Amino acid sequence: MSIPNSIGSTRVRYTADQKQQTCQRIIEAAGRCFRKGGYSGIGVDGLAKEAGVTSGAFYGHFSSKADAFKAAIIAGMEDLKSGIGTFQQKYGENWWEEFATFYMGPKRTCDLGDSCILQSVTPEVCRSEEAIRAAFESELLKIVKLAAEGTSQTTDQAAIDNAWANFAMLIGGVTLARAVTDEKIANEIATAVQQAVITRQKGT
Repeated sequence: MSIPNSIGSTRVRYTADQKQQTCQRIIEAAGRCFRKGGYSGIGVDGLAKEAGVTSGAFYGHFSSKADAFKAAIIAGMEDLKSGIGTFQQKYGENWWEEFATFYMGPKRTCDLGDSCILQSVTPEVCRSEEAIRAAFESELLKIVKLAAEGTSQTTDQAAIDNAWANFAMLIGGVTLARAVTDEKIANEIATAVQQAVITRQKGT
């Protein structure tokens, strides 16, 4: 008795799906590890263990730790774009104010492994090879463009300038607040930055 072709094709699709799921698991694990411990804080064996795969399986998807770092950056940027889109859809032209409140609140105090990719890995990117910096730059420009589209500035350039300034304040604010040990000082930093962004939006 012959085996129907559909059975064979289903098996192939399942294998491809499993491979994709494994790749995604590695990217997610790499993102958490790089956010929390930095690029030099973990090796391939550690990344594989965090993802629940063997080191051999890791190399079946990524040629090096740097390759996984690049993939984790792109995935993190995609998550940020999705989050910005959600805020824009929910809050309209007031989305920056709500985003700043969230960024300097829950997104500042969460575990580093769950922190924003811009706040956690930008210093690592500064020390990375050109290909990683280029990938970071490409994704960053997409984020700024998306952020600029969700405002009502008089010109496109004004909206882009506003986005650059807001992101710089938010990223720097979270970095400073996370660096200090006194929670009162951390909250003062967070509140000051949050209010600065909100005041900027009210003045535009």
